[in-house]
Amino acid sequence: MAVVTTKAIVLSALKFGDSSLIVKCFTEEEGVKSYLIRGILKAKKGGLKAAYFQPLTQLTIVASHNNKGTLNSIKEVQVSYPYQTIYRDIVKQSVVLFLSEVLSYAIKEEEKNEGLYEYLESGLIWLDLHNKIANFHLLFLLNLTRFLGFYPDLSDADKLGFDLSEGVFSDLTSQKNLISGNYYYQFKKLLGITFDEIENVSFGKQERQIVLKIIIQYFELHLDGFRKPKSLQILETVFS
Repeated sequence: MAVVTTKAIVLSALKFGDSSLIVKCFTEEEGVKSYLIRGILKAKKGGLKAAYFQPLTQLTIVASHNNKGTLNSIKEVQVSYPYQTIYRDIVKQSVVLFLSEVLSYAIKEEEKNEGLYEYLESGLIWLDLHNKIANFHLLFLLNLTRFLGFYPDLSDADKLGFDLSEGVFSDLTSQKNLISGNYYYQFKKLLGITFDEIENVSFGKQERQIVLKIIIQYFELHLDGFRKPKSLQILETVFS
């Protein structure tokens, strides 16, 4: 069993028994790890606090990692980036809840992926520091596919549709899982842009829902076992 100091982003926290949590994190050093934190829900001074394990909190942890597929343990924890606005803004809270659920389903590997970690870290800091965030979750998820291995192939972008199952542009508009027309036009607005450019992208309420459904379908087609997030409805209500 190795003691590891690493940055970590909280993906989920589930109550276990009366007073414990099972916490899943994406760590900078070793990818996805799950921890059993005993007694954390009992009121006590000092020690670990449940507030550290809210969705997508950025931490630095000292943890014991084993390689047997069993639960690990956390010895020390501190918040590495205290969010200024996310936990005080109901819209941002809803976005974070939704994204944490998607990331829980999407990221599986127990190995180091520095590029993915940096992307999550910088994206969440951007969300914390900006106010115009209605389209943030769309671009966050689409650009996440770069690190998951299925970002759209941007060659042939002048074709009439986009094949979600293959991740390529296509003129065969009668194919299953191919988007065309207005769906295609709205989806294309997000391709090749950064978070700082997202303010220039305009979506109405219905268009935003269309694009989100397309991206969720894209994830479902490319990730085994990916499930439609339960918090999807909350997000749609917040942006309606």
